[in-house]
Amino acid sequence: MTTTSIRVALYARYSTDKQKETSIDDQLRAAKARALAQGWHVTAIHQDEGISGSTPLMLRAGGKALMADVLAQRVDVIILEGLDRLGREVGESETIVKRIEHRGIRIIGTADGYDSEARGRKVMRIARGLVNEMYLDDLREKTHRGLAGQFDRGMSAGGRCYGYRSKPAPDERGHHMVIDEDEAAIVRWVFEGYAAGNSARELVARLNAQGTPSARGGTWAVSAVFGSAAKGLGLLNNELYLGRVTWNKRQWLKDPDTGKRRYVTRPQHEWQTRAAPELQIVSDELWQRVQARKTAGAGRGSRTGKGSIPKTLLGGLLRCACCGGSVIAVNATRYGCGVRKDRGASVCSAKYTVHRDLLDKRLISELRDELVSPAALADLQKEVSLLLAHVQKESFETVGPARQKAKNLRQEVDRLVDAITSIGISPALQERLKQAEAALAVVDQQLQASAKIPAAPTVSDVMGRYKRLVLNLQTVLEEDKDRDRTRQMLADMLGTVVVGRDKAGKAFADLDEPAERLLLKAVGESLKVVAGAGFEPTTFGL
Repeated sequence: MTTTSIRVALYARYSTDKQKETSIDDQLRAAKARALAQGWHVTAIHQDEGISGSTPLMLRAGGKALMADVLAQRVDVIILEGLDRLGREVGESETIVKRIEHRGIRIIGTADGYDSEARGRKVMRIARGLVNEMYLDDLREKTHRGLAGQFDRGMSAGGRCYGYRSKPAPDERGHHMVIDEDEAAIVRWVFEGYAAGNSARELVARLNAQGTPSARGGTWAVSAVFGSAAKGLGLLNNELYLGRVTWNKRQWLKDPDTGKRRYVTRPQHEWQTRAAPELQIVSDELWQRVQARKTAGAGRGSRTGKGSIPKTLLGGLLRCACCGGSVIAVNATRYGCGVRKDRGASVCSAKYTVHRDLLDKRLISELRDELVSPAALADLQKEVSLLLAHVQKESFETVGPARQKAKNLRQEVDRLVDAITSIGISPALQERLKQAEAALAVVDQQLQASAKIPAAPTVSDVMGRYKRLVLNLQTVLEEDKDRDRTRQMLADMLGTVVVGRDKAGKAFADLDEPAERLLLKAVGESLKVVAGAGFEPTTFGL
């Protein structure tokens, strides 16, 4: 391969708004200079702006595009500033680098000196990974310590709360929280309305109908008002409206499996609370009336808003044709738009509902027909053949060297025995024979263990099982006790399913090609071949 034929991808990232956008330009400039010096051709440039290194690479737009190039074998070399641009956590960074280098793609760091072709790169990679991860831990501790100091000084420790605004402190570094009278009036109106007997859903519908913006500037949701009393979430549970400030209740933690961050409540002994009577918006008497009504309604279907666990097969996996929101179970028998139910008719005008059993059966029927179509089966058989061939090759590459090593050790043992027979035993020959026999015993044990591993299934075995599962799809999905897994499997197969009514008033569902989606999910983007040819979206009436 000539230097001019080598394909190079550049990747750059900077973390926060405190860094300049020119940071990206600086990183790319150094990367381009390295490619130019080598005579390589830059074919792709990917970047992520204002994204932390703790964010998984596949959850970044630029990072995802970079890995798509890697999986599709569209690049030979990746140039970046350093491995910390890919990720700052040791485990994730190591996995990414191994995945890239396994495909024969070289990684070069312009600043940290990393090079996939350098000796000792593994030690350097792990050492730098540990430094990067320690940097994140140190930054997290310093940030938390700084916020604790701000709270102790009576300053705002961050976080937007409806009914208040932030005001710079005149003589100190920091900000004070002060009441926003316009928003405070809305807070009192919500409390008074709920105390008077209105439901949270009715109050939200009125707020949205009046065009009152929420704390984030969008429309109101039931969860923003009702929330969770146990976690202190939601407008009706916020003790700040009583003039009581609590900090350090929750923290962001990243799920190591999904890579997504989520709020987790800290132990109550870690909470810090102080009185702030100047921030009280709601009277003690009104607060008590609201809490009394909530307590009286507990256990009688009062749980509303986000956090409820979907119990239906398709609820939340469908999208409304009118507003794009989730279609959920709106009652015991029908699906409907969750946005309309949660935020009111002013946000979504869709009035349709669809019988749940009818939609479930029709979608499963469409899935079954698509997944056993001749085109889908032909593509699946081709990909299964490729995957099984790869598995057999890996198995041979693992067992083959072990068999050769066992052969060599047996020959060595035979030679040592012959030597002892000819010239007699000596301490040196005896020790060598003992070592060779011990090594041979270990290798033989490994080979015996590998022989007990069941043989890889044949293509016909896999295809037969696939057909049986598809034909019994309805039963498999309904009997699966792991509802989260079932719903994820359906999401992978269905993609986006849009539900609505046409101009004639007839309900319909529109979905992408499920066989293609399932196939690509199963074999990965690196094996994406002709699966997309000839497929069209499917629409059917209900």
